[in-house]
Amino acid sequence: LTDSLSGHILCKEHKVTEAGWEGYYITDLPADQLKQIAMDIEDTEPIGRLFDMDVITPEGNKLTREAFGRPRRQRLLWENDAAVCARSRAHSLAELQDKTGFLLYLCARQWLTEYIATRAYFALNEEVCTTPKPGLVDRNNRGAHQDMGIRHFFASANALRSYFARFAEEGFLTRDLPPAETFARIRSLGKEAEQAMLRATHGVNTHKGAIFSMGLSCAAAGRLPPDAWSPERLLSECAAMTEGLVSRELAGITPENVTTAGEKVFANYGISGVRGQAEAGFPAVLSVGLPVLRQGLANGLSFNDAGCATLLHLLAATDDTNLIHRSDRQTQLQVKQEVALLLATTPYPTAEQIIALDTDFIQKNLSPGGSADLLALTYFLHFLTTEK
Repeated sequence: LTDSLSGHILCKEHKVTEAGWEGYYITDLPADQLKQIAMDIEDTEPIGRLFDMDVITPEGNKLTREAFGRPRRQRLLWENDAAVCARSRAHSLAELQDKTGFLLYLCARQWLTEYIATRAYFALNEEVCTTPKPGLVDRNNRGAHQDMGIRHFFASANALRSYFARFAEEGFLTRDLPPAETFARIRSLGKEAEQAMLRATHGVNTHKGAIFSMGLSCAAAGRLPPDAWSPERLLSECAAMTEGLVSRELAGITPENVTTAGEKVFANYGISGVRGQAEAGFPAVLSVGLPVLRQGLANGLSFNDAGCATLLHLLAATDDTNLIHRSDRQTQLQVKQEVALLLATTPYPTAEQIIALDTDFIQKNLSPGGSADLLALTYFLHFLTTEK
């Protein structure tokens, strides 16, 4: 209510009485507009049914729902008039408490899943806006990509936002089941999210890798109460959900029977990519990404500049399968070594140094997409565990 009335509350008072919580507000809004707001909250919010909002005009008249063409409110248990139900005391206190608890549960689930999804959405947009990023789409250029630009990433993130909420909801609904059960339930949802991404980008693959890592992490957050949202606990939950994933999905893969780029890299070099990172609890994010980001912020860097350095540290600490796919293993190792040498002398490189890398990557058609996905996940965990 206070959000809806922002800037219009002239006076307010809150009380806790034997009847429960009470609030009194004097506003400068017209009474009929205020009644519409109150009815919308009562009728559409998850726990709006638990509120009784009366609007009194300056003349002392109480506005009714019927005057606005809306039916009288129904009682909590079964369909009937609420006022009649209250006077007759048709239901026990225990019944009312059970119903109230259920409504609060639905509200908590909606709040939790939307909160998680919003942070995932912010993380994806923050990643693509981090500039400069060698070989990657950012605010300066398309990187080594001719088929996509920053608008594709915005469209994709917007399409995926509701799916992140669904990932989180699956985690919430299965929090009392084994972690593997949650993972099993979100696999098909991940495929749906990929199709939504492709529709939004007209066939361009902007976030396929991020759907896996971010969707998994959203589900892990949904499985845990917010007071357990530490990076260590969240990533440990990801590891528990994907235990045995590499052996299940990559065992027996050979260069002759590969069907995806990730399988090809594993068959040729034994690099398990994002599957291995997930099963290990994303160690690159926990031991490299988050510490570098937070140290950069502590050093006074902007979020953007700390993020640019974080990307390079992730690139130097992992075997980016996207780099291998776009070139070869030797080139990827060489790039990794060059970046590591730069970071050894300049842990937080200047924009000019990173732009020089960007130029080189573009000329060689190199794009560290796997590192970008880890950067987005780093942002997500930072937002989720530092914001209140």
